[in-house]
Amino acid sequence: MPHSTHAAQDALKQARQSADWAGLRYSHETTRRHEVRNDRPEKNESTLDEGVMCEVLVDGHFAYAATADVSATGLKRAFERAIASSRTTSGHKAHSFSLSARPQAQGQYQSPYQKKLDDTTLTEITDCLLAASRAMQVCDLVVNRSASATTIQTRIDYFSSNGSDTCQSFDMVEIELAATAAQGLQAQSRSWSHTGQFGGEAFQCQTFAAQAQRIASEALELLAAPNCPSGRMDLILLPDQMMLQIHESIGHPLELDRILGDERNYAGWSFVKPADFGSLQYGSALMNITFDPTKSGSLASYAFDDGGNPARREFLIEKGVLKRGLGSLESQQRSGLAGVANFRSASWNRAPIDRMANINLEAGTSTLQALIGGVESGILMSTNRSWSIDDYRNKFQFGCERGQLIKDGQLTQVVRNPNYRGVTVDFWNQLGGVGREVSTYGTRFCGKGEPNQVIRVGHSSPACLFREVEVFGGQS
Repeated sequence: MPHSTHAAQDALKQARQSADWAGLRYSHETTRRHEVRNDRPEKNESTLDEGVMCEVLVDGHFAYAATADVSATGLKRAFERAIASSRTTSGHKAHSFSLSARPQAQGQYQSPYQKKLDDTTLTEITDCLLAASRAMQVCDLVVNRSASATTIQTRIDYFSSNGSDTCQSFDMVEIELAATAAQGLQAQSRSWSHTGQFGGEAFQCQTFAAQAQRIASEALELLAAPNCPSGRMDLILLPDQMMLQIHESIGHPLELDRILGDERNYAGWSFVKPADFGSLQYGSALMNITFDPTKSGSLASYAFDDGGNPARREFLIEKGVLKRGLGSLESQQRSGLAGVANFRSASWNRAPIDRMANINLEAGTSTLQALIGGVESGILMSTNRSWSIDDYRNKFQFGCERGQLIKDGQLTQVVRNPNYRGVTVDFWNQLGGVGREVSTYGTRFCGKGEPNQVIRVGHSSPACLFREVEVFGGQS
């Protein structure tokens, strides 16, 4: 809580008189957004979001009430609403829960950093963004140059009537650069992003400028490149595209609340069935997928989920076989399936649900050059540009910013508008090579839930080779 824990403990004590269990999650989040476009600062804004989610267990049923009034009176009113809601709706509960769904949690978490975000000035950030914008001015055909930085500082305090007391502090940075080149009716864009939990050390002007110059040059290269050919061929995806592939075709379909049908009205179901766990050959034996909120510096790292469950690294898929789902303690109890510590909320005014955190493809043994060398006829793609996947997370079609053909083990011509499509299990069983050099990416914009929750996720992966994938060109 802002000044002391006394108000929280008093509110819990009062709520406990009418509830079997009570919990309180306080969130304080400051977001700062800075943007530069074509060498001109366009945005410097700051937002503060603060409030409390009060939760109770009454007659085996959980209920919530949120409030922006963090005073003792505000907390008391919120708990009273939650208790009344639980009593009203408990007769229609989908499952009767016990206290085991809310374990006692005690501890702290702090994002790693070398320099505090609070010690990073607006001048430093703006100078880096301006350096990037200027570095993209490699040719008059580069018609749009943008650079942005978002910093997020979040503190979450969690208390419960069974002794939970945690404090987790998160420092997050997202940097995005983009360059668009245009000539006549043709336009091509390239982008670069750097996202994770770290501090002011992320603002390195030389790094910004180097990446900015590269993507501007590649946008020009794409402008003059031919369209991607169509046909079945081997496909190498670089880590910045593997992030999207993992997110959409592994992360979402393994969410247990989706498998149980909770998301069917909004985000859809999943092709995965409860009976598939322990038996489904989701991918080739080279496929090893972990859930790992303990990974240092990744965007969705934490010590405890929002129900107090300690974060642990777990294999979801091992040697291609589906082992475990993305389900909180609640979903585990409802489904009887193994899950993980992924009960997460997007804000103080949202109840936690099953969410991805850091979903990673573990490293293999091949260098990128070895993966390329093993391709007779194929294409290398990087950086997501578009995506489409059905409500069951089964059939998908993804587009990338840049493609480069491979012939007899050598990279050859650059092509524009590269796309590929597939069916999830078939596609992952075509995994024929996994790189050994891992890169980590993240996004702040994973949407799910009613009312909608937009949350942060992270994905680490090496480059990967998939055999005989359907590839095709697209429109500008």
